[in-house]
Amino acid sequence: MLDVVICKGSVINTNRQTKRIANIGIKDGEIVCVTGDDLTASIVIDAQGLIVSPGFIDVHGHVDGYLYSGELSACQGITTSIGGNCGLSPIDFDDFFYCQEKAAFYINQGELVGHSFSLRQAAGISNPYRRALPCEFDRMKSMARAALDAGACGISFGLDYSPGASFDEITSLASICADFDRVMPIHTRLFTQNDLYSLFEVLSIAKRTGVTLLFSHFVYQYGSGIMRDALEIIEKAIQDGLNIKIDSGMYMDWLTFIGTATFDEQTINDNEIRFSDMIAASGPYKGQRLNLELYRLMRQKYPNDSVICCVPNDATQIYAALKPDYAMPSTDIGQYLPGEGHPQIAGSFPKYIKEMVRERHDLTLEAAIYKATLLPAQTFHLDKKGQIEIGMDADLTIFNLSTIKDRAVFPDQGCPDNKPEGIEYVLVNGVPVVYQGVFTGKKPGRVLRA
Repeated sequence: MLDVVICKGSVINTNRQTKRIANIGIKDGEIVCVTGDDLTASIVIDAQGLIVSPGFIDVHGHVDGYLYSGELSACQGITTSIGGNCGLSPIDFDDFFYCQEKAAFYINQGELVGHSFSLRQAAGISNPYRRALPCEFDRMKSMARAALDAGACGISFGLDYSPGASFDEITSLASICADFDRVMPIHTRLFTQNDLYSLFEVLSIAKRTGVTLLFSHFVYQYGSGIMRDALEIIEKAIQDGLNIKIDSGMYMDWLTFIGTATFDEQTINDNEIRFSDMIAASGPYKGQRLNLELYRLMRQKYPNDSVICCVPNDATQIYAALKPDYAMPSTDIGQYLPGEGHPQIAGSFPKYIKEMVRERHDLTLEAAIYKATLLPAQTFHLDKKGQIEIGMDADLTIFNLSTIKDRAVFPDQGCPDNKPEGIEYVLVNGVPVVYQGVFTGKKPGRVLRA
């Protein structure tokens, strides 16, 4: 007998970007049939009137084994998350993967090794403005190779957080990433909010090394009125033969740790950011807007608390970033206590479907799902993900297109971790982690070694 049957749902074919009414049979964590015939199983899910999609794949997250982040991911339809982004990751990947497999987890996890916080600090560089010495170069390269050998799916960079990282430092690690045929997600530098040089720097490195590039949270980097110019640069580079993807979230207002170089006072002044446009997202001052006094206090005493930077809200920049066929939705989910954070941690994928498909018709349903499932799977070489076909992993998200919506809000307005509506079932390796809209707490997720 089958373990699970999903009956009469509108099943998305991500290869052809079509849909049809079908029944899906699942056994031992795999899809074993997609048919019009009646099926029986221990668990039968009536999906009539619902969309049956491959599980969403979040290519830019910071779940990194944190349970509450995994729960919020699952509840918005994510079955696989790529962690270790922005240069912040584990270093000992054998230990990380062992611990994750021993403890079990709600969703599948791939993991990047991070340069700009983790490798630099492990190599002995505590000052983000300092250039690496030759011996520190060698340490970073050795640790990166060890992580990739252990199954890290690429090397991530957060150049905003390591202003001292030189062109040669980045290029040498990019070459290693290319040698392993892995992905290099990169949070580009932020000199000013109207900067495009940061793109040319990274594209030059890709030309030299042949590395596969993934530009991180694109609207945060280039959503200040220069999106069209930034996309034109990317498209020209793709035409010239570079392998490039971008990811982007559904929000304009961005967030990071208050103690990073991104929030140095000089950077704030250079970008004409007002303290009143900054909201504490975690810690004792959560929900409060900053002033100079609170800014300096948090920098000194709470450097690891997160702050949201509110920017002029031109949502057309978001939709422009996510329309190209090389763009994928992402969450930038971080590790927060309940009630903390940014609404991206709970609302990103439902907001993407609701706005770009149902309300604006920027994307067809089939195209939107392809960009959230098969395109990420192909980018990270996840061969058994992103499709509803026989032999594929039974990672599935079942939702109501008419009711799907985000409910998370910014922390000065309410709860940034309010769970969405319309996500009815989420199966990870054939096991329901969301059932009839309720999180089950089951832990069928697997570690995905490259």
